[in-house]
Amino acid sequence: MATVKVDLAPTPGFCVKTTALQDAVCTVSSPAPSPNTLDGPSARSGPISVPKGLKIFLNIAWDANVPPPPPGSDEAIQRAMLGDDDLDPRTDYFVPVVVSEPRQVTDKAGKPSIVLDAIYNASLKPRASKEPAFKTFLIELAFQRVEAQCGILLARQIGTPNIAAKGAIAPRAVAIPAALFPEGHPSRALAGADEEQQPRKTKLIEELDAPASTPPGAASPSAPKAPKGILKPPAASTPTAAEAGTPTAALPPPPELSWAKNGTGIQITLRVPGLERAHIPGATLDLEPRRLALALPPLYALDLDLDLPDAELPRAARLAGPSARQALLLKRHRALDVDAARAEWRVAEGVLVVHA
Repeated sequence: MATVKVDLAPTPGFCVKTTALQDAVCTVSSPAPSPNTLDGPSARSGPISVPKGLKIFLNIAWDANVPPPPPGSDEAIQRAMLGDDDLDPRTDYFVPVVVSEPRQVTDKAGKPSIVLDAIYNASLKPRASKEPAFKTFLIELAFQRVEAQCGILLARQIGTPNIAAKGAIAPRAVAIPAALFPEGHPSRALAGADEEQQPRKTKLIEELDAPASTPPGAASPSAPKAPKGILKPPAASTPTAAEAGTPTAALPPPPELSWAKNGTGIQITLRVPGLERAHIPGATLDLEPRRLALALPPLYALDLDLDLPDAELPRAARLAGPSARQALLLKRHRALDVDAARAEWRVAEGVLVVHA
């Protein structure tokens, strides 16, 4: 799915201070020599060790060009603030946030520390200023995104320095999934979010198949644990696209995706029009806690990696429009329950339903 390049000139809001709870390694940039320098890889960027206890500053900032949250009732917003797991993706309230690459700085005592920027849509500023609970909610969302993006586990015991920001918050250009913008938004139209899906440029089928040398039910001691397959593997006589040398551009299209809460579980629906019973023996569906991969030759193929950044996930899965938005909402939900997962073909309806 298309992304749109957005120029941000964030306005500082407030700053919070925390520490790393454990040792980590992340990619850190040196401070930009000019406030007009955009974030991005540079010769001075590279992986560094983040020791346990290192001081970390998080600047909360505002910019009107960051996608706003979808319209939500007070009830939906309160559920999100309380971390309610019983959410409906059709009315779910979520808050897009742009998190910068970490930068090395020093604190007032001259000791090494790290600073990051978390940038929200400017429409959230009034509520955050008036409601302490909503402000805490935005801080927690930013912490979660930093942890997922940078791999740094953050302490929830925070300080609030009496500063709007630690250092300057430089202008920057970022790539944002067009599906995060509301319908009719100029950025969504500019990116062509609902245009025909583009071919994926990475291989799919070879990622679904276990090595042929591994006996059924046995795991190689040196190989990573394979995802759980909840459909029968393809027949031995059916070559995969990778084995047959099929160009990646010839991959079948992805199915339309939607999901909903079903009791304590998640029900994922993949629309597969044209499905016949003869196609089912050649299908594979593999699940990991944060990944779903379907191969249904010759009709459909999908590789949905929920650990990918927002800007990459729809494009990598080759999803657009409502399916892309559903995938981004699913990413924000809990991990898939692989052990309890089951799938059912509904041939007459043209759907595959996955319960996880």
